[in-house]
Amino acid sequence: MSMNQSNNQIIKKNLLIICRGAGDLATGIIHRLHRAGHRVIALETDYPAAIRRQVSFCEAVYDGSAAVEGVTARLVPALADAETDTETYSGINDTPAAHIASEKWDSSAIEAVLEAGEVPLLIDPKGESIALLKPDVVVDAIIAKKNLGTTINMAPLVIGVGPGFTAGQDVHLVIESMRGHNLARIITDGMAQPNTGVPGNIAGFTSERVIHAPAAGYIHDVRKIGDIVQKGDEIARIYPDKESYDNALSEYVPVNATITGIIRGLIREGYYFSEGFKIADIDPRESELTNCFTISDKARSIAGSVLEAVSAFEHGVKIY
Repeated sequence: MSMNQSNNQIIKKNLLIICRGAGDLATGIIHRLHRAGHRVIALETDYPAAIRRQVSFCEAVYDGSAAVEGVTARLVPALADAETDTETYSGINDTPAAHIASEKWDSSAIEAVLEAGEVPLLIDPKGESIALLKPDVVVDAIIAKKNLGTTINMAPLVIGVGPGFTAGQDVHLVIESMRGHNLARIITDGMAQPNTGVPGNIAGFTSERVIHAPAAGYIHDVRKIGDIVQKGDEIARIYPDKESYDNALSEYVPVNATITGIIRGLIREGYYFSEGFKIADIDPRESELTNCFTISDKARSIAGSVLEAVSAFEHGVKIY
């Protein structure tokens, strides 16, 4: 495969798709598109806050790579960072910015990851690489409940997942992300259902299964994803400042399990957050351990609809 170095463009083989976001739902989309033979590039922020870290490609930001169900995402640093050690990044997110989003990326490095059969992941929260790479499709799966800068002119096909987008205005298509009868429905006119703030029902539990930080600070994980816990068990500690965290001082706020079950999601060790931030998720079904390490039914449903829209676009079938 040749590379046109004069304009720094990726030479397209099959569709080139950029997905904004690489959390657990976005990972389901990226995984499906990759397995279908498309060339997919993921964009993330410099300090992602995934809860379901075992099934989120965004962990590559910290670890250099992340593998989910046989597919690997690999971090491609900006040119300004290419000579620095990108193998592992600290989980502590109060350090000076290690990544400069405004820098450009070396298309040959991105191409090498694609040719290796992997998913390049760029630290690019503003989507500045989209203009550089000129993809056929852009999928916004940040799941921010609002539009963080995606526009309909970013690519010939632009898809927004969840609330915050209007089909026909800032994106071509919207994919419904709310659990229920319309989950993963392709919306060609209008918006997805607004965010209710209430998590989906699992075995009769909704809000109780999601844990929000009782205080601001740095987290120390006492338990890990996949552990079975009883209601009231300590699963983490929140230290108010960096010194307390570094020295494991006694001044901390405990985080206790709100229900009995399996820890399905837990924010990365050392992450700093504000009070009320989502930091953990407990699945009440103790028999569902493998769910902690596999793409969810919701993510797969949404991914299927994204693939449907992409396939229609690829074959010239107009659905909007």
